[in-house]
Amino acid sequence: MTEDRPHILLVEDEMHLARGICFNLEQEGFRVSHVESGEEALELLAYDRFALIILDVMLPGMDGFSVCEQIRAMDARVPVLILTARANDGDRITGLKSGADDYLTKPFNLNEFLLRVSGMLRRSAWYRPEPVEEAYRFGDNEVFLLSYHARTAQGEIDLTELEVKMLSLFFQREGEAVSRKDILESVWGYTSDTETRTLDNFIVRLRKYFEPNPAQPVYFQTVRGVGYRFARKPARSEE
Repeated sequence: MTEDRPHILLVEDEMHLARGICFNLEQEGFRVSHVESGEEALELLAYDRFALIILDVMLPGMDGFSVCEQIRAMDARVPVLILTARANDGDRITGLKSGADDYLTKPFNLNEFLLRVSGMLRRSAWYRPEPVEEAYRFGDNEVFLLSYHARTAQGEIDLTELEVKMLSLFFQREGEAVSRKDILESVWGYTSDTETRTLDNFIVRLRKYFEPNPAQPVYFQTVRGVGYRFARKPARSEE
């Protein structure tokens, strides 16, 4: 049935590109709604729910970064994939800081795009009911993985789907040095030969949430030459 197909919102003002994206997503069995501006997207989100939002950065009126921030204020869980023609790290970091889960730089490979979309949808669990659960506690923090929520020294926060995925991996492997390869494969579904700054930016985000001093992390530690380690009892990072 049509209603059972994941519903994707595409926010893209380049009509030629938008038609191609819509066609290929529909060929993969997805439902797609397309709008050309951030303002239209926010109007739709006020009364509809989507499995994934694909968001261009360069839009008429409100830019994609601002749209993403407002999306996150409305829904902390829906996966957001940013499309950008900007290749420099500063713009990528801005996108991730605004709440995006991942990004692709234009022009992109169609097969990679479809794999990213499928992977994000496969990992998405925004439709789960809110269960009663016990918190995972460390330091002054309480994390509720199933309900995508945390209490920290800075206050209460809603967690995105990928933040929960990464925290779950760290909690399961507490005390172990987890390689970048393992994290990328487990959380993003990337192949082992893929390298990305996205992982480092997510670590920065987790440290900002949960560390007493993000500049001197004690829970989410860097392990030089390997990756990262989560320590429930405070320890000093190798940075």
